[in-house]
This record gives sequence, structure tokens and C-alpha cells, in this order.
Amino acid sequence: MIDTQEKLAAFLPAVKAAAWLALDTEADSLHAYPEKVCLIQISTAAGDRLVDPLAGIDINPFLDALVGRELIFHAADYDLRLLRKHHEFTPSVIFDTMLAARLLGEKQFGLSSLVEKFLGVKLDKGSQKADWARRPLTEKMEAYARNDTHHLKPLEEKLNFELKSKGRLAWHQESCARLITECSQPVVVDEDDVWRIKGSTFLERGALAVLRELWHWREREALAASRPPFFVLAHEKMVEISSAVSEHQSVDHLIPPRMHPRRRENLMAAIRVAQAVPPEKF
Repeated sequence: MIDTQEKLAAFLPAVKAAAWLALDTEADSLHAYPEKVCLIQISTAAGDRLVDPLAGIDINPFLDALVGRELIFHAADYDLRLLRKHHEFTPSVIFDTMLAARLLGEKQFGLSSLVEKFLGVKLDKGSQKADWARRPLTEKMEAYARNDTHHLKPLEEKLNFELKSKGRLAWHQESCARLITECSQPVVVDEDDVWRIKGSTFLERGALAVLRELWHWREREALAASRPPFFVLAHEKMVEISSAVSEHQSVDHLIPPRMHPRRRENLMAAIRVAQAVPPEKF
């Protein structure tokens, strides 16, 4: 694990000299809110290494060493958005093995499926939902993380060959370039639309006013607790509560019984705010 500035400095020459680079990230989006980059996995011909962004080190020299290089990713979309958002890093060129598989018509394009089909290796999926912010990582988590990049170069070679054989390599290059551009754009949040969650299209205007307040209440609670919003209150419960309030029905049975009294009172306060909104402002 590279978790000190000295270890990172010693690793940089290997990065700069590498003939190829495969990259992946792990975040804590299932356990914290907002999410952060918890781990960066990198493989080169010299081996697989893990860089720890949570160790308080400056990883900018490492990211600077990646500029201008083609990076191999699998399903790069989330990784690119994370690196852009939290570290202002955007790669120059990528080879996305998932995009390649889709262009080749593969029905199953998850990393495990592709590695098993093209390389004959079966990967352990056991740590997919692990808390990557925990330290130290278990041996199983480290092994899982290394496997995310360990097989990307040989997989890239197989897929690259198939793309060339079918005349689709240029398509893939265009798709990867477009993905980089899309992921480098700043995220614009539409405050009038962001709270319109699944199920909201069936609500009448009064219920929508309640849902809007509940969404903002949930965001505040999630940020204060550093927990994903769905841990505070599920989408479907928010929709059910909104509908019940608009129909002047009790919501007590819809609120999770284990909800903390303070959080429950804040929820009820949000409902009261929504109920005070004049109908013409729904």
C-alpha cells in the first residue's frame, strides 16, 4: 500500500517509465455521503500497486505522471467522474474494456465475465460492497482491489485485436474520447428537478410540494450523518409519505419505527413547511 509521501515518490519513476498503465478506483458511496475516492489501483508491467488517497498524502504528483498517457479502465465512467470531482484529474486517452466489449456485441460485459471468457480466470466478487474507507484493508479486500486492474492489460490486448479484426477500433476510440469529454464537464444541479425521484410522476401538485421539502430534509440529514440518503429514508417511503400528507392521512405508520426521535421531528417539521406553501406556489 502506498500511504506515505516517501513511498509515492519512490513509485513515480516506475509510473513514468511504464509501457502501459491500467487504473481503477474504489469509493465509499455505499457507506458515506458524499462519496470520496478511497483507493486507486494501478497496474504496470512491474506489478500491481494500491495508492491510498485517505492517508493524507499529496497524490497530485502521481496524477501528473498519468497525464498524456493512455490509461486502461473497465467501465471508466464512474472513475473518471470521481477523479475529476475530487482531484480535478482528467486523462488524455483511455481504453475502456467495457465499451470495447459492448461494441463487440458481448452480452455480458462485467469485468468478471470478460476476464473469465477471454482469459480463463475466475475472479472473486466477495468485496464488491465493502467499506473501502476502512483501514487497514483486509487481505481479501487488497486482493480484490488488485484484481480490478491486474487483468486489464491482457484483456485490452484481446479486445483490441477483436476490434481491429471487425473494423471497430475507430468507433471505440471515438466512444472513449466522448466519455472523457462528458465526464470532464461540471455537474449542474437543477434545483427544480433534482428532487423528482422515481414514483414522483404519479403525485399531484400538493404531494409534490411535500416531496420537495422531504428531499431537501433528507439531503441535510444525509450530509450531517455522512450516510447515503437511502439510509435516511428510502425513495418509495418519501413518495408514500408525500401522497399521504396531501390526502390528509396519518404518516406515522410510514415512518421507520427505528428512526431517531430528532430525525423524526425534523421530518415532521419539513412536512409542516410544505403544508404552509400556498397552492399557487406548488
